Amino acid sequence: MPVSVGTRSFLADTLALILFFTLTSGLNERFVVGMEWSEVLVSRSIGAALMVPTARPYGLWREWFLARVRPEGRVGTVLADCAALLLFQVPIYLAIVLVSGADLVSALRGSASFAVLMLVLGRPYGLWLEWVRRRFGLEGPGRRPMSLGG
Repeated sequence: MPVSVGTRSFLADTLALILFFTLTSGLNERFVVGMEWSEVLVSRSIGAALMVPTARPYGLWREWFLARVRPEGRVGTVLADCAALLLFQVPIYLAIVLVSGADLVSALRGSASFAVLMLVLGRPYGLWLEWVRRRFGLEGPGRRPMSLGG
C-alpha cells in the first residue's frame, strides 16, 4: 500500500526539523546560553518531542507565509524564509530553554541569540526542508498552503 502524500509530508517535515535544529540549537545552548551538556541533553530531548507535533505545522506555516508575502527574487526569498522561521520558532525555543532550567536572563539571551541564528539559518533551513521533501517524493516546496488532508 503506497504511503499517502500527507504521511510523507509529515515524515519529511519532521525529519528535516529534528535533524537540523537538534544540531544548531544544541550548539547554541552549550556555547551561547552556557548550559551544561546534561542540560542541553534535556533541552534537546524536550525539543525533539516538541518538534514532532510542530514540524508539519511549521511546513504549512512557511508555505502560507511565503504565499502571502510573495517574495520576489533571491533576496526576497531569503528574507521571507528568515522571517517565517524567526516568527514561528523563537517563541517555542524560549519556552524550551526556560523549562529546561535556564534562568530568565540566560533564556532571553539565548533566545536573542537564537533569533539571530534564525535570521542566518532561515534560508539554509528552507533549502534543507525542500531537499528532504524531494527525498520523500514531494515536489516543490511543500503541499498546498494550509492543506491538512492528503
